Amino acid sequence: MNEEFRPVRSITLPTQELLEAVSPLPEGIRAGVWDVAGEPKGLEYGDIDAVVLPYATGSDWKEALDRVPNLKMLQAQSTGYDGLPELVGPDVAVASAAGVHVAGTAELAITLMLASLRGVDAAVRNAESGTWDSRRYPGLADRRVLLVGVGGIGEAIAQRLEPFEVELTRVGSRARTDEHGTVHGADELVELAGTAEVVVVITPLTEQTRHLINKEVLAALPDGALVVNVARGPVVDTDALTAEVLAGRLSAALDVVDPEPLPADHPLWKAPNAIITPHVGGNTGAFVPRIRKLLKEQIGRLAGGEEPLNLVRRGPWA
Repeated sequence: MNEEFRPVRSITLPTQELLEAVSPLPEGIRAGVWDVAGEPKGLEYGDIDAVVLPYATGSDWKEALDRVPNLKMLQAQSTGYDGLPELVGPDVAVASAAGVHVAGTAELAITLMLASLRGVDAAVRNAESGTWDSRRYPGLADRRVLLVGVGGIGEAIAQRLEPFEVELTRVGSRARTDEHGTVHGADELVELAGTAEVVVVITPLTEQTRHLINKEVLAALPDGALVVNVARGPVVDTDALTAEVLAGRLSAALDVVDPEPLPADHPLWKAPNAIITPHVGGNTGAFVPRIRKLLKEQIGRLAGGEEPLNLVRRGPWA
């Protein structure tokens, strides 16, 4: 830690319930309640060192955060942190909740694959009219799966795919070999897409990954391929994907979209070969105890002057 940096002595949490869950607080640190919308309770703006953001994203947070003159750290409750560094100055640290959403997001990725590849979505629609339509669907076993993203959630998805006997190819930002084998680079995506039957996207949204799954990658996929996105909406080119889905050439199973929420009149809603869930990948019952555990540990580290967990921008800890 920077020797000139004063340890964090105060933090706000977005709800009283969350504050109570992480109490008792370590000696030497104070806490208040602030949803980054109204006025903080228990602390003045000038006293706040760190802010735990609400779970949902907010477009008006910057104006509120600008009222905190001594802010040292933002703590997200999400794995993704796109847009957060831009809310505050470059000297403010930003920490994610990496690890908290791993299990939930990985299980939803598997759910979306199975629902699409086994025709569960069609069965639900047929139930409304009492239609018995028995047919053969691709299934997940023996499918060639292209996993784009090899972080914590990507690894969890890969582990959960093992019992399904798929042929898995992993893609990261650069080509390398890790403890699980070969990782291909993102520059190989168009070539790799040529034989992929399922593409699962679970990579962070950065300037490098925006529209990573673009028109060229989608066009390279074989007819009937499935695109699953549990990352961030803009990682996939929505217009290009919509065109392929509406043409009936590709299927999609999306927990995230761009824009979000998807407008009610967007054609993807009514496409028979598309499944859309409303960005609920990590929002399960497992989230509550896991975020509480992370925040309690994080507050302990801050009180002790230790480097926080999950820093995506180091700020004072550079």
